[in-house]
Amino acid sequence: MATEIIMPSVSTSMTEGTLARWLKKDGETVAKGEVIAEIETDKAILEVEAEAEGIFKAFVADGATVKVGEPMGALLAPGETLGGTISAAQSAAAPTAAAVGGETAVAVAVAAPAAAPSTGHAPAAHDGTRIFASPLARSLALLHGLDLVNISGSGPQGRIVKRDIEAAMSAQRPASGAVAAPVAEAPVKAPQPAAPQAAGAGYELIPHSSMRRVIAQRLSESKQQVPHFYLTVDCRLDKLLALRQQVNGSLPDVKVSVNDFIVKAVAAAMKRVPATNASWSDEGVRRYRDIDISVAVATPNGLITPVVRQADAKSVGTISAEVKDLAERARQGKLKPDEYQGGGFTISNLGMYGVRDFAAIINPPQACILAVGTAEKRPVIEDGAIVPATVMTCTLSVDHRVVDGAVGAEFLAAFKALLETPLGLLV
Repeated sequence: MATEIIMPSVSTSMTEGTLARWLKKDGETVAKGEVIAEIETDKAILEVEAEAEGIFKAFVADGATVKVGEPMGALLAPGETLGGTISAAQSAAAPTAAAVGGETAVAVAVAAPAAAPSTGHAPAAHDGTRIFASPLARSLALLHGLDLVNISGSGPQGRIVKRDIEAAMSAQRPASGAVAAPVAEAPVKAPQPAAPQAAGAGYELIPHSSMRRVIAQRLSESKQQVPHFYLTVDCRLDKLLALRQQVNGSLPDVKVSVNDFIVKAVAAAMKRVPATNASWSDEGVRRYRDIDISVAVATPNGLITPVVRQADAKSVGTISAEVKDLAERARQGKLKPDEYQGGGFTISNLGMYGVRDFAAIINPPQACILAVGTAEKRPVIEDGAIVPATVMTCTLSVDHRVVDGAVGAEFLAAFKALLETPLGLLV
């Protein structure tokens, strides 16, 4: 029996992924657990392992975008053949694709016993089993408010097709004789490709990556739905810079950065003010037990936030090594899902670019994000005299549904004190 290779879901925000490349060719034998593909998700490049052994058959080509749960290929038993027609990605490239009952098949129906219709690629039923339905049937059911769970399929292997949706609509027509609109009058249009760039348009059109689309969606939702307010504080770093120089000079294998101290200081401040380690939900405020810090990292495809777990319990040196490793693998697209999902607080540091101060957008469902500016020499008043000092401006963006102004101010006061008397961060 064939085993489908489906596009996996690795985050709640993921709806589709891109097949970066197949690592096997059609007809090659694959062992269970062997890496057969690389996919580009909304956050990283991930490897896909074979769930069974078999002979490899691809349904889509490298670079194809596939919805979560849709089949990308299959692993066949020796001598096994496929039923149905070619996949959606192949249909787009081959207009002569076969049609069944007026519906162009957009997924390969893998030959399987009639008793196992759950090998289809449609959404899951209420009991967790899969519903075997054509994409047109699913679209029509959604359009007319029909639940596929209550519809019996008349297609191959019990697959729900267009005529089954039409029959269900007829059964729901009012007895008074009112007639529902024919299905043909409400066609479901396939997504249209983007219009080609006009010659001499004066710009280059760069297609959105999966990561960029998700970033745009999440930040738009955050700015529109989360009530932001902002608190800013200036921190003197002279003592911290001196301590950092001593640490790096005395330990040749350790090179800690100012940002490593900031991560540690944020974790320690959150431990002192646990109300900031929380997020909003409709049921209530979720107060997290572990202090997990997300650190924003710029990559060629967009921003990603790998997480330093239990940062309050780690030394500055351990945090430094972990952040360096996470950042490097983030830029390479090699993070595992559990390395960038979760986190109770985010740090976004643009100081290395010379940015003095800025206000960051909250990373839902978190309630706080700290925007860190550059450390620069400024005149300050000390004992009635103007003296030079190294000062860094930090702005805390806060979800007012979760954290009140006084709580945010208490956190910033603790954070500032930790940075300005940094010996406590080494204990």
